[in-house]
Amino acid sequence: MRRLQEIKVVCLGGGTGLSTLLSGFKHISLDAPLRIDGHLFALKNTTAVVTVSDDGGSSGRLRDQFQTPAPGDIRNCMVALASDESLMTQLFRYRFPGGGELHDHSLGNLLLTALTDITGDFLQAIKLSSQVLAIEGRILPSTSQNVRLRAVLQDGTEVSGETNISKSSRRIDRVFLEPVGCCPLPEAIEAIEEADIVTVGPGSLFTSLIPNLVVSGVAETIRRSKAVKVYVSNLMTQPGETDGMSLSEHFNALTAHTGEPPLFQHILVNSAPVSEAMLARYREERAEPVAEDSDQLQKLGLKMHRAPLVLEGTVVRHNPVRLAQAILEILDKEKSQ
Repeated sequence: MRRLQEIKVVCLGGGTGLSTLLSGFKHISLDAPLRIDGHLFALKNTTAVVTVSDDGGSSGRLRDQFQTPAPGDIRNCMVALASDESLMTQLFRYRFPGGGELHDHSLGNLLLTALTDITGDFLQAIKLSSQVLAIEGRILPSTSQNVRLRAVLQDGTEVSGETNISKSSRRIDRVFLEPVGCCPLPEAIEAIEEADIVTVGPGSLFTSLIPNLVVSGVAETIRRSKAVKVYVSNLMTQPGETDGMSLSEHFNALTAHTGEPPLFQHILVNSAPVSEAMLARYREERAEPVAEDSDQLQKLGLKMHRAPLVLEGTVVRHNPVRLAQAILEILDKEKSQ
């Protein structure tokens, strides 16, 4: 049996997809290593690189008022990596009910915004909040600038703002950030350079995943990295953003924004069926499972990996534990070759 391997992981994304993955990685540590085919893996460091272009809900209101990066996805990642379900974790999740100016504001968003105002530094606010929650890992915005996402649709129309883009009824051709050439966070670049695994996904393709990759220097650093690079496919299409898009179309959109050759050589897809009851519910919302036309991707020399990843509740999500294990199994296969 090989000795215990301590792994550095960098996960890029945003929204519930990223927080789901992080909650799975959180439980793989020196105290609780994961055994795969007789080999032991523990996470030495888990770093989340998070998009900060959200302009909806509580995050959007705070961005407009205080001119800071969006705190919402950062807050979700903090809760996912929190060491336990403490009172502080519950407070970070808390949303104010009723009417008035506090309606639907997340207390975690307010605390991050207040700490940013006090310290004058969004990253410092994240670090201080992470200490309060005793998180198992590190959370970094892909950029500390107050960026706005813009999209060009296939008919040439331009749309501004993540919320408007995700509601578009026409195919998205490309997205970009303003200001153009926004600077990456040096700590994020360093984490990618040192990683054993770099993942992107699951998450909203054009509004959570690609915004991280178009920050200046991020794609280039991933391309130079010697890490095993894994794209985690979404389970379902997203109405208004990826209607009818197949797996290869999702992946090709990533490559169109980051250049050839593709940044990610491994693709992880779900092999378990979604129940008919859940499929019917999603069809009502104009969503469907992402069609797996893997033959198109295999022609590019990409490696396909399948695992039963579905977790059904009120919605369809990836099973956090199975997802984390499946990613480490890909690493184990690469190291065994």
